[in-house]
Amino acid sequence: MILLHGMAQNAWSMAWLAHDLRSAGYRVHNIGYPTRPYDVAELSARYLAPAVAACEPTAPVHLVTHSLGGIIARHYLQHAHLPPGSRIVMLAPPNHGSEVADAVRSWPLYRWWMGRVGQQLGTGPDSIVHTLGPIAAAVGIIAGNRSIQPWFSWLIPGEDDGAVSVASTRLDEMRDFIVVAASHTMIMFNREARAQVRHFLRHGEFLHPAC
Repeated sequence: MILLHGMAQNAWSMAWLAHDLRSAGYRVHNIGYPTRPYDVAELSARYLAPAVAACEPTAPVHLVTHSLGGIIARHYLQHAHLPPGSRIVMLAPPNHGSEVADAVRSWPLYRWWMGRVGQQLGTGPDSIVHTLGPIAAAVGIIAGNRSIQPWFSWLIPGEDDGAVSVASTRLDEMRDFIVVAASHTMIMFNREARAQVRHFLRHGEFLHPAC
């Protein structure tokens, strides 16, 4: 089990999920990586690729990602494969970019704090998301629809989590999709989201409310 946090965060942000998954019997590698010095390709090569290589080659390798972590995983899987039986859960991934990144990319503080990767996550033609094709993996996506950043939400069409629209999280090839009442920065702590992560890893689908 490999966990990948989001931009400008650290491994601690995934600590509750790591605890949940260890308690469920998984061997967990909660990766911490610096987002400021590198772009997506470098983060994939420097951090995710070695972590996957260190796992047992014939056993499933599950990924749980938050935000930027999902884009790093997609980049890695453009030219690599996980062992059979592997599953991926993406929390609030900007799979089609973020309008917030478009709006703040020229701000000096943002450029300094987020570095090169912060320039790659917009919706424009230079966004890395437009270079990523479908991935051959069992993917479940959890989106949030609560915002604690209303000053950014007005930039985003439709439901959003304060940084990414619900629509932008989707992938055509995803196996399942669910929306929880959580914000972008807190979704990995949300009790329902954490339970849904465990359910998808075990069953390959989310637990949807009965109609």
